[in-house]
Amino acid sequence: MILKVKNGKKILEKTAQLASQLKMEVFTVGGFVRDLYLGQEGTDIDFVVLGDAMEFAQAFQKQFRSGKVVTYPRFGTAMLHYRDYKLEFVTARSEHYDSRSRKPRVKKADLQSDLTRRDFTINTLALDITPAHFGRLINLLHGQEDIDSKIIKTPLDPAVTFSDDPLRILRAIRFATVLDFQIESNTYQAILDTRQRLEIISQERITEELRRMLLADQPSRGIYLMKETGILDIILPELTLLAGVDQRQDFHHKDVFDHTLQVLDNISPKTDSFELRMAALLHDIAKPQTKRFVENIGWTFHGHEDLGARIVGEIGKRMRLPLISIKYLQKLVRLHLRPMQLVDDSVTDSALRRLMVEAGAELEDLMLLCRADITSKNPLKVKRYLTNFDHVEKKMKEVEERDKLREFKLAIDGNVIMKTLDIQPGPTVGKIKDAIFNAVMEGLIPNQEEACFQYMLTIKDDYLKEIKKIDSE
Repeated sequence: MILKVKNGKKILEKTAQLASQLKMEVFTVGGFVRDLYLGQEGTDIDFVVLGDAMEFAQAFQKQFRSGKVVTYPRFGTAMLHYRDYKLEFVTARSEHYDSRSRKPRVKKADLQSDLTRRDFTINTLALDITPAHFGRLINLLHGQEDIDSKIIKTPLDPAVTFSDDPLRILRAIRFATVLDFQIESNTYQAILDTRQRLEIISQERITEELRRMLLADQPSRGIYLMKETGILDIILPELTLLAGVDQRQDFHHKDVFDHTLQVLDNISPKTDSFELRMAALLHDIAKPQTKRFVENIGWTFHGHEDLGARIVGEIGKRMRLPLISIKYLQKLVRLHLRPMQLVDDSVTDSALRRLMVEAGAELEDLMLLCRADITSKNPLKVKRYLTNFDHVEKKMKEVEERDKLREFKLAIDGNVIMKTLDIQPGPTVGKIKDAIFNAVMEGLIPNQEEACFQYMLTIKDDYLKEIKKIDSE
């Protein structure tokens, strides 16, 4: 079978030309070939070199003036960037693992041995790039048949494959999720048998697999698979607690776990942001801890948004997420109920202003999350709630146009307060500033420096009494 390469054809041809000059054999392998077979063409290209891959990469850089070569001598691997492509050259090798580590001992091998060491048969396809046979598909380990059958299967004994490198457990679930494939029964059983080996994997690698999983078209498939296999208990145990937690019957038709995954799938067509999808996954994370039964109402979860924000902070730190991502997640989880509370026509402009200021740049993401949070199977209810959100957004737009509050900054700062009132830094400064902020939010004064200054002078005595009282004690 001949695969047609479009955008990357010249790069493959240049690689083949260099291989001929160096008297080495080079094949394109892995995900690039798999995706090409599926009708897609990526920009990350892996090559197997029957020879010294690091020498080959250095020669490529010199001849074609690519980016800097980064080498990993232990694995016989070199990487570089050329135009819009990331190229990785690997010396054909076999691997042998120690049970206490996922770092293998390697030695040179032939093409078939190199393909055999790979994680799944769907990633064992290779491509001939020589001029005489350019584009010929090399299918030594039945990868083509498994792609056609939509099966995730390991080339070797799956128990050994997963024990050697437990990250492949998550990769199996990620590929099944992204490609909408099924995991072959023996491979599935091996996941169950070896899942505890995930404990030797670094959190950063686990988080990266979860990130890729959540960016699938239907990410809930991966979360369900992780729950079924017990992996969720290992990497995100907080999510498993959501299963079996009933919700109010007049609003939701699922338990919290099923509802959460529906929200995740609802929001996914609207955004490619990992952080926003993660917010959907974690928005109800504190419902098990806040669950209470109220007669004539059913189960309630008062305060789950505030406790959820704290739990999300702990999860984010454990997952080694950047601080900016953690704060983003906490904000959306803490605020995700607020827009629904503002649907009433009697809601004041000040309440809308407060939400807009608190949400800031994340306001649009918050509204996307709120809309995705509607999971009722009753189309009339869905229409009513969406109409309510339309109403809220319209009112916020009107307020925003009047007040320009999306990038709100109070017209007076703590330094002015301290200098004018001759007080030291401390909680009283914050209380005075909060009082001025609230006055602006309530529409009592405009957010202008002179108005804020005069208001400060009006209220200062009440707060300065606190300082005198503390000093006297």
